[in-house]
Amino acid sequence: MTGSDIPSSFRLAYVPGVTPTKWVRVWHERLPHTSLELVQATAAEAPGMLAGGGADAGLVRLPVDRDVLSAIPLYTETTVVVIPKDHVATAAEEVSLAELSDEIVLHPLDDLLDWETLPGRPAVERPATTADAIELVAAGVGVLLVPQSLARLHHRKDLTYRPVPGAPESRVALSWPEAEVTPDLVEEFIGIVRGRTVNSTRGRAATPPRPAKDKAKDKAKAKAKRGGAGGGSGARQKPAAGRKPQAGGRAGGKRGKPRGR
Repeated sequence: MTGSDIPSSFRLAYVPGVTPTKWVRVWHERLPHTSLELVQATAAEAPGMLAGGGADAGLVRLPVDRDVLSAIPLYTETTVVVIPKDHVATAAEEVSLAELSDEIVLHPLDDLLDWETLPGRPAVERPATTADAIELVAAGVGVLLVPQSLARLHHRKDLTYRPVPGAPESRVALSWPEAEVTPDLVEEFIGIVRGRTVNSTRGRAATPPRPAKDKAKDKAKAKAKRGGAGGGSGARQKPAAGRKPQAGGRAGGKRGKPRGR
């Protein structure tokens, strides 16, 4: 891409729990003249925002509609249970689903985990949001299972969390509107997320090859330079007609072997 081909800005949506900081930093280093605008969206809102053109790309949670959006899975998050710091489960490094059977497990309306059967006992009412559920955990009403990044996002001094092996997990992906040709700036961001170098042919456009006529000129110059290294016109001089160059001795004569006495 040339300077005139690069759009002036790039809008990147991201969902709670996802931290795009390291990728944004690389973006500013590689494309200092193309601003990157971060747009926060809920996990439920992000796909519609991308499909509607509200952002050029987004860091979202799977699944998304692959007929509308392209997506590259980036990583899978560990699921944890958020509990009060004085909860008995804090004595262990991890908590099994079976160990939650007697617990009231909160299930917010914005839950990100694909449960076939929710563990534990259901609450009387589902909290509207994960943030509301965190407040209920702090009040001792129940426990909450979430992706680890959300437990960190909603950190409180009176709460902690433990991994829950066997629980459904949430996958984070880079997504953008489906198109026959991926936009240049989206390709730029894909390259950054995947760790491609700045000279990668699938990242920023590589330096274009030199035209054939320029290559021909360079070859001609190099040939002339090699030929002229010996002086004059560069042509190899031929011996005069009728005379052959001698490997040694005087021109025109032969050096005989000494006669024995």
